[in-house]
Amino acid sequence: MELFKDFKDLWRGVALTLVISVPAWLLGRRFEVIGGPVFAILIGMVMGHVLRKRSGVAEAAAPGIKYTSKKILQYAVILLGFGLNLGQIAKVGASSLPIIVSTITTSLVISFVLCRVMNIPRKISTLVGVGSSICGGSAIAATAPVIDADDEEIAQAISVIFLFNIIAALVFPTLGGVLGMSNEGFGLFAGTAVNDTSSVTAAAAAWDGMHPGSNALDHATIVKLTRTLAIIPITLFLAFWQVRQAKRATEMGKGDGAAAGTFDIKKIFPFFILFFVLASVITTVFALPVTVTAPIKTLSKFFIVMAMAAIGFNTDVVKLVKTGGKPIFMGLCCWIGITLVSVGMQHLLGIW
Repeated sequence: MELFKDFKDLWRGVALTLVISVPAWLLGRRFEVIGGPVFAILIGMVMGHVLRKRSGVAEAAAPGIKYTSKKILQYAVILLGFGLNLGQIAKVGASSLPIIVSTITTSLVISFVLCRVMNIPRKISTLVGVGSSICGGSAIAATAPVIDADDEEIAQAISVIFLFNIIAALVFPTLGGVLGMSNEGFGLFAGTAVNDTSSVTAAAAAWDGMHPGSNALDHATIVKLTRTLAIIPITLFLAFWQVRQAKRATEMGKGDGAAAGTFDIKKIFPFFILFFVLASVITTVFALPVTVTAPIKTLSKFFIVMAMAAIGFNTDVVKLVKTGGKPIFMGLCCWIGITLVSVGMQHLLGIW
């Protein structure tokens, strides 16, 4: 009976996100440099703006929209783990680790400093820093539930990452040629300095088109997958940090005589991250073939599109535009920092 009651409350909102997600998914397949999640957010914002004027419709869909933006997003992250064969990626991409670690550190440090200096909200700073440094939308999707970011913060971060994905995909192939990069060097550059996997693919494919016989696309993809592994330590660190902060807040409440709650790690710790790690371990230990992992990865990506549709629906587009200046500047600084460090490290290591 409880399950039926939940379905009765949720189906309208879930169905609405499906209606948004299908065309967004198809558009994302057609225009890969933009991607399904961005289309889903944009369509979701438009539909949300229209349907909020019909309060009855928006109110009936609200529980399902919330469920999709929270729970379906977590399921997407868990399934994402089946796309990570830890041993294979580490073996092939080990040579790129110094540059990957340097670029990730650069982005996180820049976002932390600007958060303090420019008084940018902490959660947006974290999402932009992680999205810039690791793997764009997937990293934001994994991190957002851990830090309990709201829909507008997620939409803001995705929008920032999308902007610099487009610029990188268009500019980097020409920039690599001007700098005299080798094919391997550009693959490493694209894999470490471009945010999202789709844009890495677009940039590397453009390079291969400009340099017949090049195989930069394969090299860039391997480097990008290696970089994606950073989701695991970053999200685990943030999860334990959240637990520590919650515990400290509870203890301070007791010490000050304020209304004190009971600290419960089960309510604070995002256990879905452990399932994500478990999925990666299963894929690695049992060497799951592509025929098994590919459909799971596709379902994970579709779930992310659904979650972004729900997030877009709940996002106030006017507020998003008005508050977008500082996050965009942060994204620009992270992007420039990552680009300079990637190029500088390659030059230092004599790769190109």
